[in-house]
Amino acid sequence: MSAKPQRNRRTRRLAFTALAVTAGAGAMVAAALPAGAASGGGAGKDRTVDVQMLSFNDFHGTLEPPQGSSGTVSERQADGTTKAIPAGGVEYLATGLREARKGHEYSVTAAAGDMIGGSPMLSGLFHDEPTVEALNKLKLDVTSVGNHEFDEGKTELRRMAYGGCHPVDGCFEYGKEFTGSEFKYLAANVTDEKTKRPLMSPTFIWKKGDVKIGFIGVTLEGTPDVVTADGVKGLKFGDEVETINKYAEELNKQGVKSIVALIHEGGLPASGAYNYDCNVPGAGAGISGAIVDIAKNVDSKVDALVTGHTHQAYACNIPDPAGNPRMVTSAASYGRLFTDTTLTYDRQTKDIVRTPLVSPKPVNKVVTRDLPKAPDMTELIDRWKTLAAPVANRPMGYISADIAGRGSEAPEKPLGDLIADAQLEATAPADKGGAQLAIMNPGGIRADLAYKAAGDEGDGVVTYGESYTVQPFNNLMNIVDLTGAQLITALQQQVSGPVNGTAPKILQVSKGFTYTLDMTKTGADRIVVDSVKLNGAAIDPAKTYRVAMNEFLAGGGDGFTVLKDHKNKLVGVPDLEAFNAYLAKSSAASPIAPPAADRITVVK
Repeated sequence: MSAKPQRNRRTRRLAFTALAVTAGAGAMVAAALPAGAASGGGAGKDRTVDVQMLSFNDFHGTLEPPQGSSGTVSERQADGTTKAIPAGGVEYLATGLREARKGHEYSVTAAAGDMIGGSPMLSGLFHDEPTVEALNKLKLDVTSVGNHEFDEGKTELRRMAYGGCHPVDGCFEYGKEFTGSEFKYLAANVTDEKTKRPLMSPTFIWKKGDVKIGFIGVTLEGTPDVVTADGVKGLKFGDEVETINKYAEELNKQGVKSIVALIHEGGLPASGAYNYDCNVPGAGAGISGAIVDIAKNVDSKVDALVTGHTHQAYACNIPDPAGNPRMVTSAASYGRLFTDTTLTYDRQTKDIVRTPLVSPKPVNKVVTRDLPKAPDMTELIDRWKTLAAPVANRPMGYISADIAGRGSEAPEKPLGDLIADAQLEATAPADKGGAQLAIMNPGGIRADLAYKAAGDEGDGVVTYGESYTVQPFNNLMNIVDLTGAQLITALQQQVSGPVNGTAPKILQVSKGFTYTLDMTKTGADRIVVDSVKLNGAAIDPAKTYRVAMNEFLAGGGDGFTVLKDHKNKLVGVPDLEAFNAYLAKSSAASPIAPPAADRITVVK
C-alpha cells in the first residue's frame, strides 16, 4: 500500500497525543507532547516519518514474462471465486517499483533471497549476470541469500557480489567485465567451516538523513538439504532464529533500533490467492509452515519479517514473543508481485512504531502486464537475447498442448512424467547404465511447457531456451543400485521426516512404476507398500534395482537421505541433454501430447 504521508500525519499525531510507543517492544507510556514537539524529532521535523519498504523474493532470474501458470497470480474475487491475472516480467516490475516510489522521500527496496539460480536460459546461460545487472537497475538495496544462490558454489556467489568474468566461460560481452552487484548480499547464518566467519556480511544499515533501518539476512538452515553437496561444500548453515536474535542485539548496540529480517524461509497460506487475508479468523491464523515458528521466536527487537522460499503470497500479522503485532510478508515468485509496506519511524526512539493503531501495513501488488515497459529493461533483455539467440531459438521438439510442470499443484505432474520418461530412455541401454526406472525431484521442474509461442518459433515448438528453462541445472544423471527396501523408504521419505513431513515432495516417476499415495493417513503410512509395483510386479524388498536420477537426488537432496546409500554408480549424460533428446525423438512423427499423469493413485 502506497504511503500517504500528508493525509496520514494527523492520524498519527492523534495517536501519539494519546500515547507514546516504545516501538519494537510495543510498550505504551503516557505522553503529553504531540509528534514534532521538542521531545520529538527536533524543530521543524515531525516526530514520525513514513518509510516505504518495497520487497520481493524468489526472482530466479525471470527477466522475461514467465509462461504458463507460472506467469499468473490468483486473485480472490468478492464472490469467493478466483481469477488468474497474467503477471511478471522485469520490464513491468521496474515500472511498478518506480511508480510506487513516486512521492516517497524515504524508500528502501529489499529482497529475501533466490534472486538467481534455477533461472531461465536468458539469464542462466550467462551464469545470471543479466539478472544481477537488472537488479542493479531496479535499485535493489539489499537481499538475503537463498538456497539457490549456492547452486554454483560459494566462489560463484562471491563473483555475483563483487564482479569479475566467469573463471571458465570468461567475459560474455566484448570489452566488458562483469561488475557485480550494487546491492548488498547478506548471509548472517552462513559461515565458513574453516574460519568460522560469515561467508558474507550479516547485516546492512540503510540510512537517509536521520533515519536508520538495519537489515539482517539469513537463508533457511536446511539449505544443504536442497542444494547439491558441491554447492555448499565447506559451509555451515546456522539456526535462523538464533542468528537473527544475535545480530538484532548487535544492531541495537550500534544504536540501530529499527530492524527488518530478510529470511529465505516461508509459509503456506490456506489460499493461493495473493489477496487472501491470512489474519482471519485471528492474527496469522491462515498460514502454516516453518515461518510461523520462526516468527513467533524472533526477538521483539525485529520490526518486520520479509520472507520467501515457498513461492507463496501473504501479508500476515504473526505476533512477536511479546505478543505485539508484527508483519510477515512474501511476494510469491518470479517478479509477479512486490510488497509495499509503510514503516512508521519514530525519530525519538529511533524505532518502528508497532501498535494496533500504528503498525507496518503491507500490501502485495500485482506486476500486471498492462504497465508500460521500462525501456532500459527492454534494452537489457534485447542485448542478452541477441547473445543467446544462436542457442536459444533452436527447436528441440513439438507438443500438442500445454504440459504442466511447475504450475501444477497435483502430486504427479504431466511434465514430471515426461522428464522421468526422458531420463529412463537415456539411461536404460546396458551401456548407458541399464536403468529400470527413473525418479525426478519436483523442485527441479522450473516451469511449464507452453503450447503458445513465446517468440516467432510458432505454436507448439519447444525451443532450447524453453527446455532449458524447465531444467536449468544441468545435473548429471546417476544410475545406481538400490534395493527394493530402499526404494520403498525413498517413497516414504516423500511424506515423512524433518524435511518432507510437513511439506511433502512427491517424486515424479517413469512409466511402469506405480503406487498408491493415501493422504488420509499420516507420515510414512501414506505410502501403501503393497501397491508399489514395477511393470505390474510388486517391488521385492530384497531385490536390487537399477534406478536413474539426477546427481542432486543421488546425493540425498530434498530429504531423500536413503538415496545416498546407493551402490555401483554410473555417471550419465546431463539431464537437459536427456530431455532434449527425448523431445526430438518422441515428437518426430507427431507432437507430444500431455501425459495422463496416472502413475500415482492419490487417495484423499
